[in-house]
Amino acid sequence: MTVAQRRGRRIMMTDAERDAYLTEQRTCRVATVSPEGMPHIGALWFVWDGTSVWLYSLTRSLRWAQLRRDPRIAVVVDDGTEYGELRGVELAGEVSFVGEVPRVGQDCPELDSPERLFASKYFGLDSMPYDDRHAWLRIAPRAVRSWDFTKLSAGE
Repeated sequence: MTVAQRRGRRIMMTDAERDAYLTEQRTCRVATVSPEGMPHIGALWFVWDGTSVWLYSLTRSLRWAQLRRDPRIAVVVDDGTEYGELRGVELAGEVSFVGEVPRVGQDCPELDSPERLFASKYFGLDSMPYDDRHAWLRIAPRAVRSWDFTKLSAGE
């Protein structure tokens, strides 16, 4: 169940605007939590397939270890310099580990689409190159919030 955004409806992106924005953006910030409750935030490349955020993460990273212990995650994708240009999307939920760890390319139909999207977006390739150090994380968000301050100056 996805939680609906209640505040900021005036600057909220439509579903189509959000999907286009997440498709064009390249970097997200990923927040995880340590056993002591300390947040850890790191930048990653990602792809959006219209329903889920897909992250190709190092398996020997603090992020990976924290998500193995506690799958709760938040992801922010944003841009803009001046106040009236600020846009972004926050997605929160729990992560699923998909495919083998680390990813070496074993058949996994669930990864066909995200790997094709990722290979094209970041490497200009038709298929995913594997390095035996990364694996896939999928976030089907339970809460999505968005903002587009350009709507304020447009009088919307």
